[in-house]
Amino acid sequence: MMVGALTACAAPEERPTLRALIIDGQNNHRVWPKSTFMMKAFLEETGLFEVDIARSQFTWQADQWIEQYPLTTQPPTENLEEPQTDPNFAPTFSDYDVVISNFGWKAAPLPVETQTALETYMAEGGGLVVVHAANNSWPEWKAFNEMIGLGGWGGRNEESGPWVYYNDAGERIVDTSPGRGGSHGPQREFQLTARDPDHPIMRGLPPVWMHAKDEIYDRLRGPAKNLNILATAYADSELKGSGRHEPMLMTLTYGEGRVFHSALGDNDYSFESVGFITTFVRGTEWAATGNVTIPVPDDFPTAEQSSTRQFK
Repeated sequence: MMVGALTACAAPEERPTLRALIIDGQNNHRVWPKSTFMMKAFLEETGLFEVDIARSQFTWQADQWIEQYPLTTQPPTENLEEPQTDPNFAPTFSDYDVVISNFGWKAAPLPVETQTALETYMAEGGGLVVVHAANNSWPEWKAFNEMIGLGGWGGRNEESGPWVYYNDAGERIVDTSPGRGGSHGPQREFQLTARDPDHPIMRGLPPVWMHAKDEIYDRLRGPAKNLNILATAYADSELKGSGRHEPMLMTLTYGEGRVFHSALGDNDYSFESVGFITTFVRGTEWAATGNVTIPVPDDFPTAEQSSTRQFK
């Protein structure tokens, strides 16, 4: 699957291969599991990663892509009308340098033992990446909400934590006012503005770039502990947004672990954005190692023009 020329700085044989695990199975966004395979391809094309997939045997909202993107390493899954906990879902997180969640809204709770295993993995220095609707998952799981910092939907409100955003003066605001957690206006192209240009993930990116058609998540709420905002997007109130500069790319720490949180990625055309691909692979490398060697590609978008690569 060739999706673009994004390669690591050094030849793959000169560097240790990083092991990544994508977990999925229940997501209200019907782009999955195609989106899982897109992320797998993006990572493997860097020459830096080998990628496995662990999927709940009880899948949900997978009817559009499940036949085109099946797994070959486990028995066929059962697609349910409502999400249910898979008692046998127990990936060995410690075998991997980084775990990527492609679960979504209404995902059933993971087994308690699996929750504990992920908490331990992260506390001891693991890496976690959450993409778009993965921040909707598991609102009752305290440790997970601390890992992702901010989340949406699932009944999240002021009891879940503050809203965090930037105002027009460029000031970071922590807002404890009452209100829902999670909303968005209609899909459109929009600009992203760098807020921490010196972070390894952001180094070399332009201060402003245009992102392909996608959703701007706004009003996300959560514990927001150890939260670093890398980039924001303006959620225009005239387009049913919050009227705030909302965090779209974030990093966090949980114990000794590192988390990269991207609110981008609603549909396959959003995943095809070069801005998404670049920040995703660089963010995943950072979550796995604390460093970034993957370069910024020549076709990275500008402030006026988005850039996409068709996934085949």
